[in-house]
Formats: sequence, structure tokens, C-alpha cells
Amino acid sequence: MTRSIFPYDSGNTQKIVSLLRYIAIASAISAMILCLLIAVNFIQVRRADPLNTQVMKVMIERMHANPADQQLRQEIREIDLLSRKAFFTTQWQIRTGGYLLFFSLLISVICIKSIELLGKSTPGVPAALKADFWITRKTGRKWVVYTGISVVIFSFVLVILTHQELGTSLDMAIKDPGNKEMSEYGNTRIREYKNTGIKEQGNADTVQQQDTVKIAAATNMDGYPSMQEITGNFPSFRGPGGNGIAFQKNIPSSWDGKSGKNIKWKTAIPLPGYNSPIIWNDRVFITGASETKREVYCIDLNTGKILWQKDVGKIPGSPSQEPKTIRETGFCAPTMTTDGRRVYAIFANGDLIALDFDGNQVWTKNLGMPQNHYGHSSSLIMYRDLLIIQYDQRGSGSVMALYGKTGEKAWQASRSVKISWASPVIVNTGKRTELILAADPIIASYNPADGKDLWQMNCISGEVGPSVAYADGVVFAVNDFSKLSAIAIGDPPKLLWEDSDYLSDIPSPLATGKFLFLVTSYGTVVCYDAKNGTKYWEQEFETPTYASPILAEGRVYLLDKKGIMHIFPADQVYKATGQPALGEGSSCTPAFADGKIILRGDKNLYCIGK
Repeated sequence: MTRSIFPYDSGNTQKIVSLLRYIAIASAISAMILCLLIAVNFIQVRRADPLNTQVMKVMIERMHANPADQQLRQEIREIDLLSRKAFFTTQWQIRTGGYLLFFSLLISVICIKSIELLGKSTPGVPAALKADFWITRKTGRKWVVYTGISVVIFSFVLVILTHQELGTSLDMAIKDPGNKEMSEYGNTRIREYKNTGIKEQGNADTVQQQDTVKIAAATNMDGYPSMQEITGNFPSFRGPGGNGIAFQKNIPSSWDGKSGKNIKWKTAIPLPGYNSPIIWNDRVFITGASETKREVYCIDLNTGKILWQKDVGKIPGSPSQEPKTIRETGFCAPTMTTDGRRVYAIFANGDLIALDFDGNQVWTKNLGMPQNHYGHSSSLIMYRDLLIIQYDQRGSGSVMALYGKTGEKAWQASRSVKISWASPVIVNTGKRTELILAADPIIASYNPADGKDLWQMNCISGEVGPSVAYADGVVFAVNDFSKLSAIAIGDPPKLLWEDSDYLSDIPSPLATGKFLFLVTSYGTVVCYDAKNGTKYWEQEFETPTYASPILAEGRVYLLDKKGIMHIFPADQVYKATGQPALGEGSSCTPAFADGKIILRGDKNLYCIGK
């Protein structure tokens, strides 16, 4: 008979011992399963490299044979993104498996030692024993222990080898010129991942904020278009970067809406709207809204057919009542934007929606009822895979970035400004990329990747309507009952010159390296020397103008409210080269494609082409 050496031994102690025994057994079984999975994973990684699949190699060869196949390029990008996500998922699985194996063994050891302490007893005298009983028992224990240790060590070795194997694949993917051709930005993001040492654990908010952009860059490596794709399309209000420059060619300069001359198609839009069209490849996107209904439209660029229209309703958090708006804005003043993967739209009540190119809803959210007296009017813009939103409301100004794929917030910066309906502009200064916003009392610049404040200058007042213009290191800002300011970007920025003779409350200015063109809402156009503010000329069109001027092929295109397009060269002397009429009124800024102009009239959408 045996007796516990602990005087407090009881039934509860036996229950604890039983529980610990079960935990030890479960942990040991988990450790063995993890060892098996690690071995299988090692074999799989050796046999199949997620970054260099045979399917990808075949598609790259097809792309080299037919480099103009845009659909094939898109398919390659999508597969590339999935394979790279699989790569980082595999790395995470290996690390996590190693950690779990270690903790499983640790738990088993702790439970076994605890059982020994709680259950120590004086051994009973066994009956008849064989001569080799103790030797056999000792030998058996040694085999069990040595076998277990060997399996565990072997598993940890496989973890290290698998991680190294993935690292080798990663380096080869970076150096592979085929992958570089396939995903120029993707490989850059992989290098960023290797060099930043992203933290996998930690619950501090500061760690999460610091690593958010890095993790997004590593996992969304090809989630945004190249600069060539952006300039080849018209993805936002006033074109790429929102700066009023079109890069398209063969732009028509003569048409007539009444006779149909050079009118390729004309399509009635079901709901009204003052937002401007955007273009990506062969698709045009606009929104329409009334007090009771909101819709997004996708139109075929070549035929004018409405491919789909999406009703935007029942968004969680959407206010029960529509905001008060004015005639100049309506219920869908903000222009949409696109990253070539999805399109994004925002409405006067703060409803925000992301759709794929087939009209399927990707995500939605409401940003809160806009606190102003005309409804939200700032247009959207993209920076890489981030959707940038200027949301300057009464008492709660802010600018934010959401991940285009999920709608989750990447960053948000509070702003001590008054309400504004100006739209954000993104520029590349040659040294860095800047996000520039205008709202009383400041012109402010931010890093679009993380929202970090770069510089500010107090030089504007009132409810700002025009967006800024930029050229050759100089930002131009204007508002009615305020002043026109030219700001040289720098650390700190420098005010170059000011003027208050002509001001704008709606149309945004247009800048080149030599000239600044300012358009007033009552129809006057003024040309300045961009460097010193000297007035070169002024022209009275005597027609109200709400659209912003766009520069295309060296000519300025300015659409007035009667639907007349004023075309003149961007030069020191004014000379009209055309004044074609649309045939109906318009308040919207035109969009450009190669050989085409898309104009939104009060009721119809037009495609102008030679």
C-alpha cells in the first residue's frame, strides 16, 4: 500500500492531478501533430514555390509576346498579388507553428512536473520481480525521451530550413527580371517588408499605427496602378492628381451638339448630378442623386450604353434625413475616383461606397452627417491603394485615408479649419509626394502615405470652393473675398506673390511652369506670370462658369454654364482657337480620353470625337 508524503492530500488534489494529466496528454498530442504539419509544409515549400509558379511563367511569356494585351496584364497582376499573399501567409504559418510547438512542449513539461510534486508517494514493495525489471523500465523511458527530443529537434530544424527556403525564393523573385516586368511596384514592396521587420505581436496602439502602412504595402503589393496607367486615364476630378492636366492625345477642338457634328454618342442620365465624369480604359463613371435616391452609373466609352447602374441605399449608419443642400451642389456634387480595380463614390449625406468594375458592392460606410449648409462636396482621390477623403466640416475638420480594398482606415489627421468644399490635390515635387488641401485659414500639405503634416501657410479665408493648382514647385490657392496666393514649396514654404483683383469661388485655377490661368464664376479668365504674378491678359466671356479649366495638348479647355467650350492656347497672348457648343447647359469639368472628350450636360452625357 502507498501513502502520499503530503499531509494535505485529498480528493481535490487528485482532481487537479487528473486535469493536469489530461492537459499534458493534449499538449503532447498537439506537439506531435504540429511536428507532422511542419514536415509536410517543408516538403510542400520544396516542391512548389509560391512566387514562381508554372502558370505565372507561361503568362509572362504570353505578355512578352503580346505586350499590348491589357487584360492579360491585369490577370498577371491579380495572380501575382495572390501568390505574394500566399508567400507571406506561409512565412507567418512557419513562425506560428514553431511558437506553438515550443509552447505545447513547455505546457506538457510543466504539467508533468506539477503532477510529480502533487502526487509524490512512498513506493510500495512490489511482488515478485523479474531480474531485469528496473533495467527494462529505464531503457524504455530512455527510448521514449530520446525519440521525442529527436522529433522536436528535427521539427525545429525544418522550421529554420523552411524559412530560409522562402527567403531564397524571395531574393530570387526580387532579382528575376520577369517578375520585375510583371510587377514593378510589387518587388519594391517586398524589399520594404524585408527591411522594416514588421512586428507580428503587440497590442499597443502606437505599434499598430506605425506598422499599418508597412503591412499594407507588403500585402497589397500590386493593389494600385502604375503612373503610366494613371496618366493614360482620367481617374479623378481634374484628372491625374486632381491638378487639371490631361495627358491624352488627338483631342478634338470642333463639334456641335445641335447638328451632331463630332458627337459620337449622347446618353441620358436618369438622375441629376454636378459631379464630373472619370474614365478608366473603356469605361466612364458618374453618379446621380435626388433627395430620395442615389445611384452610380457605368457607361461604355465607345458606345455610350449604360452597362450598369447601382442603387446606393441602406448603408449602415446612414442618416435618416437628407442634408440641406444648395442649387450649385445638389445631392452628389463630389466626383468619383478609381484605382483601376474599384470605383469609389461619396454623396452629400456622407454615404461612401466602393464597387468593382462589374457594379458589385465591395464595401460601404457612412462618414457621419456633414456639418455644413450645402452637403458634402469635396471630390475623392486615390494615392496608390489609399482612398483620400477631405472631410472639413463645421467644428470637425479632417482628412483621412481608407484602404481601397477593405474600407478600413489607414490614417486620419485632424484639421483646425472651417468648412470647405475644395478637393484634395496630389503632386510630386521631385523630392516627395504631397497631398495639398485648401480650407480657411490654411493651405496645408501632408504625406499621403501616413498623414504626416509637412507644411502649412495661413493665406486663405472664407468657405473655400476652388482646389489648389500646382506647377514647378509652386502652389496656387484662391478664394472669393480672400486673395490669390502663390506659395513656393519648401521647408519652410515661401509666399512668392499675392493678388486680389480677380478671385474665384467655384472654378479651380490651372498652372503651368510659366503661366497661371484663373477663372471667375462670372466668366472672366486672367493669365498671370506664374513666377511673379504679372498679368499678361484678361478675357471676358460674360457667361457664368462653374467648370474648372483643363490643359490638354498645350490648349486650355474651359466649359461655361451654357455648354460652350472656350479653347485657347496656354500662352502669353490670348487667342481663341474654338468655341464649340454642346447644345445644353453644363456645370461640370470635362474628362479626356485619347481622341475623345466626355462632357456632362445638365441632362445628358456626351462623347466628343473626331
